[in-house]
Amino acid sequence: MAKQFNNIDDEEIEMINLVLDDGTEMECEILAIFPANNNDYIALIPSTPSDDNDDEDEVLLYRYKELEDDEVELTSIEDEEEFEIVADAFDELLDEMEFNSMPDND
Repeated sequence: MAKQFNNIDDEEIEMINLVLDDGTEMECEILAIFPANNNDYIALIPSTPSDDNDDEDEVLLYRYKELEDDEVELTSIEDEEEFEIVADAFDELLDEMEFNSMPDND
């Protein structure tokens, strides 16, 4: 079961701060936490778009693990095959979210 943090009504949006390899911090919106490939993953979108990608929102995918004391561990997905599996699972989640947000036409 995927945990979705924001919805079509723009209720409370959960944010997380990432510390990148170069030590800089990036604030990201949490889109969803979802299972795939026998692990949990998190989909994030930077709150400030990068200069490289003006037309499209960049979604970041990480392996996600909850630790003690409400801390989490995010791990980069290095394996291309694993990344493809996770990206496909996230696309399916987006399709499901879009389908569930469609108005009922009775």
